[in-house]
Amino acid sequence: MMVLRPADERGHADHGWLNTFHSFSFGDYFSPRHMGYRSLRVINEDWVDPGKGFGTHPHRDMEIITYVLEGALSHKDSLGNGAPIRPGDVQRMSAGTGVLHSEFNPSTTEPVHLLQIWILPEKNGLTPSYEQKTFPTEEKLNQLRIIASPDGNQGSVTIHQEARLYASILQSGKSVHHGLSSRRHAWIQIARGEVIVNGTRMRAGDGAAFEDDAAIEITGKHAQSEFLLFDLA
Repeated sequence: MMVLRPADERGHADHGWLNTFHSFSFGDYFSPRHMGYRSLRVINEDWVDPGKGFGTHPHRDMEIITYVLEGALSHKDSLGNGAPIRPGDVQRMSAGTGVLHSEFNPSTTEPVHLLQIWILPEKNGLTPSYEQKTFPTEEKLNQLRIIASPDGNQGSVTIHQEARLYASILQSGKSVHHGLSSRRHAWIQIARGEVIVNGTRMRAGDGAAFEDDAAIEITGKHAQSEFLLFDLA
């Protein structure tokens, strides 16, 4: 079974410097029907204005993944990490017992467009940690590239949850296939472009949940369509 979460039904807030859409309940947006999916708790699509950003703030007991689509985001945290995050980069921060961090758009002219993802950890009270890796376009082009997993499979960042995250960039007419193992679930989030998923057209910002599906077939309908696929317990 596939359940669509259309882009125009997401929560939305325009803070002037930040234009943000929430696939699941977040901040002032609350929907009892959309509190997350399995261990996936947050998918926020953000546009941050030049010279603006998120000031220093705390997190705990959450696996936080940042995926930049356009522009760059500068990260600093209380663990001593400080690095720009650019398209192709995947940043993972395990907040664990507590961490302070900030994100800032260093450009004076260009906004930054990103997806911020929160996944519930397998247990609370983990030691905070940080990881960032780059996955070039050619590794995602017309194929599924694993970018986060519980065991660091194929050089992916390591998350503390039985979940696997794949990224793909499909050219028009190209397809990828993902089979779900027994008692597994999936979520797909379209980052840009347009695809056909199991016969259903999906556009940028759309998401969908899958249960009891043995297979997911995704076909590109745009010059380059980018999406994330979560395989969840």
